[in-house]
Amino acid sequence: MARSRLLTMLLGLLAALAVTAPAQAGSGLLVGVDDDDLKWTTHPQPSIAALRDLGVRAIRMTAPWQPGENRLSAADRKPLDRGIVAAYGMRVVLALYGRASDAPQTAAAQAQFCSYAADLLHTYPTVNDLVIWNEPNSPRFWVPQFDGAGTAVAPQAYEGLLARCWDMLHALRPSVNLIAASAPHGNDRTSISPGNWYPDLGAVYRATGRRLPIFDTVGHNAYPERTSERPWVHHPGTSIDEGDYDKLMAALSEGFSGTAQPLPGEGRVTIWYMEQGFQSTIDPTKLGLYGGQENDRFALPPWSARSVTSAQAPAPDQATQLFNAIQLAYCQPAVGAFFNFELADEPVLSGWQSGVLWTDFTPKPSYYGFKQAIASAASGKVDCGFYAQAGAPSTSTAPVTTEPVVTFTVPGHKTP
Repeated sequence: MARSRLLTMLLGLLAALAVTAPAQAGSGLLVGVDDDDLKWTTHPQPSIAALRDLGVRAIRMTAPWQPGENRLSAADRKPLDRGIVAAYGMRVVLALYGRASDAPQTAAAQAQFCSYAADLLHTYPTVNDLVIWNEPNSPRFWVPQFDGAGTAVAPQAYEGLLARCWDMLHALRPSVNLIAASAPHGNDRTSISPGNWYPDLGAVYRATGRRLPIFDTVGHNAYPERTSERPWVHHPGTSIDEGDYDKLMAALSEGFSGTAQPLPGEGRVTIWYMEQGFQSTIDPTKLGLYGGQENDRFALPPWSARSVTSAQAPAPDQATQLFNAIQLAYCQPAVGAFFNFELADEPVLSGWQSGVLWTDFTPKPSYYGFKQAIASAASGKVDCGFYAQAGAPSTSTAPVTTEPVVTFTVPGHKTP
């Protein structure tokens, strides 16, 4: 009981000190990481030291939901208490979702889910950013996507969830930042491509006649089609990755232009790249810390001295990818945040090794490129002209050969 009162007092103190205003386009890029380690570890010091040294200002953690839950249980609270207290001084974003088969389809299930989200806000006054589900246009996280006739049904259910939560959470706290989610890839047979997802979502929204928004931020996961693909690559197909910013804006405009739902760049609404990551190979001296077999044949070395001859060539290493991805996000006018998945590698090679720390929480060489990218975005020293050329279709411009110089020091290596 005493511990519970102490946590309540501490969380209240954090609320008084927290800055929770949404990041605005054009006012600097919020850089964060997606990582749940602070929820589970009893020794958060390595993670916290790295986050502060890197200059990371936000961390996204997950908050799992199950049907029937409308309030946090004691089991739910324990890891979140630990993680949110450990992250003091950083902006904590909570992503609320459950199993794909548990996606809230009915009004009753949606009311339970939104009540659970409201209880999160009530319990954690420092938390102001909530992601409503994860990748609802993917059957990995939301089913069904289509009915038996092949008609998309996920947009209607998700629009209902967003609208219900927007009303309930804004009534509780007007400043809350409710983040809609989307996956970057879809084939429009088993999943819904993001280029169709937002127009479909907008069509449902328009049909309801609603006069209030349903989200405050677009939370798009912007993973590339493969790890070695440059962040500015523009895809002619259904993918909407970081380099397809124009396609994302066009899809959002088709869905919501002229409605009560502001588009990114209007008011406080922005795009947050909620997940982006580039897997790295494992240093031979660290292989003993990992198990299983690597499943990404495009994984890159964390750092290399290899020079890049063309902006159209594959990336040389993870450090360069992170540096370019953050700078590109900074240059996209309606983008307000970039989150790297994750801080530290997963120890099983079939999982994700896109962190800037090895699984023993020591820095990879890419750590220093990530740190420099955050610093360059914070200072505004970004050559956006290069990224405008690099992301242009190759048929309309000559290949770009001069990239911004990535300057950072890797202990034990020469500066690239």
